[in-house]
Amino acid sequence: MRMRSSNPALKRALQQAGPAGYPQQGYGQPGYGQQQGYGQPGYGQPYPQQGYGQSYPQQGYPGGPVRSADSQPMTIDDVVVRTGMTLGVVALLGVANYFLFGVAPGLALLLTVVGVIGGLVLGLVIAFKQITNPAAILSYAALEGLVVGGLSAFFGLMLEASTGDAAAGGALVTQAVIATVVVFSVMLALYKFRIIKVTDGFVKAVTYAVLGAAALMLVNFVLSFFVAGGLGIREPSPLGLLVGIVFVVLAALTLALEFRGIEEGLRAGVPNRFAWQFAFGLTVSLVWLYIEILRLLWIIKTMFSE
Repeated sequence: MRMRSSNPALKRALQQAGPAGYPQQGYGQPGYGQQQGYGQPGYGQPYPQQGYGQSYPQQGYPGGPVRSADSQPMTIDDVVVRTGMTLGVVALLGVANYFLFGVAPGLALLLTVVGVIGGLVLGLVIAFKQITNPAAILSYAALEGLVVGGLSAFFGLMLEASTGDAAAGGALVTQAVIATVVVFSVMLALYKFRIIKVTDGFVKAVTYAVLGAAALMLVNFVLSFFVAGGLGIREPSPLGLLVGIVFVVLAALTLALEFRGIEEGLRAGVPNRFAWQFAFGLTVSLVWLYIEILRLLWIIKTMFSE
């Protein structure tokens, strides 16, 4: 059974670099995908170099050329390192914009808006153009960092204003970070021990639910220009609390989809340049999860503050 990722770019990567026997479109280079499998030594066939349409002696055989770093099979370390780099950029820019809110709120707000618009556009380009350029993905991480830092400061200031507690904002952000790490760890454990079975039906259900959530947020955003609070689904209210919980659960479930995509990528032996796309997918899910947890905690603390 073929497995798929919730991220369109990751899905395309797996389609292009799947194991033998999968129908492939190739990497967009002549010669790839024309084989019915991998030519095996001992059967009278050379080992064809994927994507270059020329004989490639298997590594370890005398005289075999060495593959470039980008064409080496991806390992879990590749994904971990690149994900760490993208999240490091998110954290660095997030902290910078968070503290900028305290000294230059106007500039920080502008940077947050730039991060929202730029991150949305660049993220869509990376996903649908299947970009594996580290500069593009790290730039996306920087834009998301501006969003994370700006929203963290914004919700923190609102909470401090509603509760009268000057330390409430910092506590809110700290709790959101810890909760995000905990949820990530729990989802990884649930996936690793197959407590959550990420079947094709599971993938479809989560994907459609995420699309529905995105449509709902878009409608709420448009209505907010005409009605204060829009539909009220993002406000400190029972409805906002319920929607917040649902969105946190959805964001957490997308992590399971990304774990499955990574697992299949490793099994398929995709080139390690695709590790940047897996890192991109994890970053998207983790940033969304953090923002939803941050908002949910803000709703809870605002509703139940004295």
